[in-house]
Amino acid sequence: MPNKKAAEKRVRSDVNRQFRNLNAKSELKTLTKKFVTALQDKKLAEAKAAFMLLVKRLDQAGKRNIMHKNTISRKQSRMAKQLAKLK
Repeated sequence: MPNKKAAEKRVRSDVNRQFRNLNAKSELKTLTKKFVTALQDKKLAEAKAAFMLLVKRLDQAGKRNIMHKNTISRKQSRMAKQLAKLK
């Protein structure tokens, strides 16, 4: 247990940040699954819409330091290639 007030506050803020990051990562996984299923079903319109939303959310996650920027860039690039291949 922390011995000082500042350390106690850090523990509280770390828990809040942990929940926020967990929710954001969960949403990203859900959006990724929607994109992949749309690709597998060869539904171009749904895949495009899912891709655009996923890219937006990934950029937001990078801005808030939930994921590393290079990881986000790599994921976006690979998904864009898959979408282009479907066309």
